[in-house]
Amino acid sequence: MRRTWAGSIYSAPVKPDNHAPARDKILFYLKTKGPQTAATVARRLGVTPMAVRQHLYDLEKDSLVAWEDRRAPVGRPARHWALTSRVSGIFPDSHAELIVGLLDAVRSTFGEAGLERLIETRLQSQAATYRDRLPGPRAPLDKRIASLVSLRKEEGYMAEWTRDGDGSFMLIENHCPICDAAKTCQRICGGELDLFRQALGKSVKVERTEHMMEGARRCVYRIAKS
Repeated sequence: MRRTWAGSIYSAPVKPDNHAPARDKILFYLKTKGPQTAATVARRLGVTPMAVRQHLYDLEKDSLVAWEDRRAPVGRPARHWALTSRVSGIFPDSHAELIVGLLDAVRSTFGEAGLERLIETRLQSQAATYRDRLPGPRAPLDKRIASLVSLRKEEGYMAEWTRDGDGSFMLIENHCPICDAAKTCQRICGGELDLFRQALGKSVKVERTEHMMEGARRCVYRIAKS
């Protein structure tokens, strides 16, 4: 069972620091971790499940979250809360309307070839900047990935990374600040993958395992030594 309510949009900026309002912390946690129960969110925030449920019901009235009851191995079904599409306006979008307009103008003026050249030039410039700011190729891979994640955080991707048991790494981006532009020009998403490969070097293999443009909640990249 799933339910949503119509209501006014909550437009306060999300600030996931210790002084942020509880509503913002809940939104940020659901954004980065996906659907969660109220009890799980409460443990993460250090408050009572009742307090979290009250905030969730308020957010539901604003159409920012919705719930779904999922079967549990034992006992009653567990209610999981997730963000709705209306929450996208709360997170940074890197001037989406302006970027989309510029892409359309370039395509109209210079054609697809001109747009491709523009994106490729931007990719090479961005890759050079990343290489300058990342530790050198002799640095441990985890330190290079940590630096890359810091850069992506600065750009609004809500990035994080984890290490798998097989020695590979997962670079996770919980938000895409250029999502509207990527929908307009698919080459931008392909460019993101090329960017990571160029920034980390030929000795590193990068593959995308989850993709927002294909309906996933986030973009995930598996990184390993070649």
